[in-house]
Amino acid sequence: MSNYMNMEKAPYPFEVVGSFLRPDKLKKAREKFSKGEIKKKDLTAVENEAVRELVMKEKEAGLPAVTDGEFRRRYWHLDFFAALEGVAEIGAEHWSVEFQGEQPKPATVKITGKIGFGRHPFLEDFKFMKSVAGNTVVKQTIPSPSMLHLMCCVREENYKPLERYREEDVLFADIAAAYQDAVQAFYAAGCRYLQFDDTSWGEFCDLSKREAYAERGLDLDVTAQKYVDMLNRILEVKPDDMVITMHVCRGNFRSTWFSSGGYEPVAEILFGGCHVDGFFLEYDSDRAGDFAPLRFIRNQKVVLGLVTSKDPKLECEQEIVEKICKAQQYVPLKQLCISPQCGFSSTEEGNLLTEEEQWRKVELVKSIAEKVWS
Repeated sequence: MSNYMNMEKAPYPFEVVGSFLRPDKLKKAREKFSKGEIKKKDLTAVENEAVRELVMKEKEAGLPAVTDGEFRRRYWHLDFFAALEGVAEIGAEHWSVEFQGEQPKPATVKITGKIGFGRHPFLEDFKFMKSVAGNTVVKQTIPSPSMLHLMCCVREENYKPLERYREEDVLFADIAAAYQDAVQAFYAAGCRYLQFDDTSWGEFCDLSKREAYAERGLDLDVTAQKYVDMLNRILEVKPDDMVITMHVCRGNFRSTWFSSGGYEPVAEILFGGCHVDGFFLEYDSDRAGDFAPLRFIRNQKVVLGLVTSKDPKLECEQEIVEKICKAQQYVPLKQLCISPQCGFSSTEEGNLLTEEEQWRKVELVKSIAEKVWS
């Protein structure tokens, strides 16, 4: 086995972001459940079987850390948020951001009371996943705390705070406390690798979106600093043997996107100030800009998303290797890793490629990692 496979701590040179295409039998079971044709326990049985099969494929692919593919979720974020105390999913006339093409089924969340982690169902899902993975590291993905504030308070132009949250600092404190509880609960359940998925930073990189927010009187640099402060408060409770990373995304639905722009507008605040152990960064297209913003990286690992999950066409290995060499101008190779730029199925619909094409992408990432880090 190559040396890169034996690294003690995540993230590893060969990685995936988290979500995988849902198999047809899972999609059919979810449709039957939505129509009331099967019971919850029947859907859970299909989910369990699909997760077991996925983990077997991940292991066969040689992944050092496996995920449940987010197979139990409709959305990468709403399912988690809606299960928090003081948060409820609500209907919407349209999605909170506009993708460059087909749009997701509209839904959002609203703050309805004091936010807390409570008896969150994701904990039981993680315990099942850990029992299936055996001795292999399990990566648990959840939406970043920043996203809850962004969706409810920033994107929502008619946001009216509850009496408890008239002072915004109280809201940030409650979100941080809920996530501290989440970190500790997942750790107690055996989780040693947790990932925060976050589209807020991708949005903050987009100059047109920054201008639109500025016209509403919002200073995104101030908001960004508040997000980093909140994240660092959460990370204070992270045990030494637990890894917490962040995936920065520009949108991923049916192979489309909603933000564009390099990392420069957020690099110093985020890379220089946030205490996560690593960043998963999209670098699969010109929309992500160059590697210069990585100069603010300190001791974190950087997982370069150089292989797209949006398009089945396989990238040229040599071109990817050359890009990794360029990134080394700013970050030492020992701190670099590689993965697809995002998950393959951020919502249950999935990106526009087949399962076979999905696994070819994973094989490509592994092949590149073996050439560069072995």
